[in-house]
Amino acid sequence: MTETEQTGETSKQNRSFSKFYDKNYKLFLILPAILLILSLSYLFYFYSQNNDIIKRDVSLLGGTTITINDAGINIDELKQALSGNLEDFSIRTISDLRTGEQQAVVVQTISDDEKTKEALENFLGYKLTDENSSIEFTGSSLSQDFYKQLVYAIILAFTFMGAVVFFIFGKNLKIKILIIILSLISPLLFFTGVITINTAIISSILLLLAQIIFYIVNSTPSFAVVLSAFADIVMTVALVDILGWKISSAGIVAFLMLIGYSVDTDIMLTSNLLRRKDESVNSRMYSAFKTGITMTLTSLAAVVVALIITSGFSEVLKQIFSVLTIGLCFDILNTWVTNASILKWYVEKKEQR
Repeated sequence: MTETEQTGETSKQNRSFSKFYDKNYKLFLILPAILLILSLSYLFYFYSQNNDIIKRDVSLLGGTTITINDAGINIDELKQALSGNLEDFSIRTISDLRTGEQQAVVVQTISDDEKTKEALENFLGYKLTDENSSIEFTGSSLSQDFYKQLVYAIILAFTFMGAVVFFIFGKNLKIKILIIILSLISPLLFFTGVITINTAIISSILLLLAQIIFYIVNSTPSFAVVLSAFADIVMTVALVDILGWKISSAGIVAFLMLIGYSVDTDIMLTSNLLRRKDESVNSRMYSAFKTGITMTLTSLAAVVVALIITSGFSEVLKQIFSVLTIGLCFDILNTWVTNASILKWYVEKKEQR
């Protein structure tokens, strides 16, 4: 086949795919919509059973963490010995990066430090000292306040993200200014001590809901970006709960990072479709897709490699990279199906006027 024939065949295939996509792109929204509904339903069920949307570890719940510098501890025997003596405990190992050999054992439990130390010493047969172990105890009230502040940070980040997106793609200048001012009220009142963390969370959630209404009425592209980022977070949290992971403060930080990862390709896609008029809608989408999927897959590859390297010796990094891996996979679906379909629908309707 000559080069001209190959080019013609490729062009024919592209036209065929464009016709198929033009005919069915609205139907593509069904899959992410079903996943989002199922994820929200599961989170409501999970909350009814656990009074929270995630399972928290000691750093967010309060309790004791003891690291024992002993490579010879049998994990199965330790679990059996601690069962019935400690409340809601977990055990993990720290291994050498090169050899994979066990270097230390970390025990986390909501029991107090004296009770935990006594149970471990009975199993080990020797005293735990500063030389062979490290002990950390976090009070439940302190952990609860810390958890609320992290949740507030996520809500604030999402609120400001939505405000910035609306400021870029919205058209009504007065509403843009109003959204920015409203976004600043809650954090200013909280950081000046006027309102408590609970009031700050409630007010920020109400503001976020008001923002979403503004986006739906005044800027469909802004709503599509926010919806995609929201779906990334919700689906990731739901899968984390299904897997039974206990989230630490590091996991909450990972969700904060995921908000940033979620909106970059969405903003690029939206900018391409709204501001470039020299090509067809499908051509603009394909151009954005080539760049965006490269960005996401590059980030995903880096995160997966980091997850493999760090999983043996750092639980903190392992959790961060695990959450990001799941979130980036969902981001591919929500950006290039949810956001892309809504934007194509909006742009084509706008250009037909």
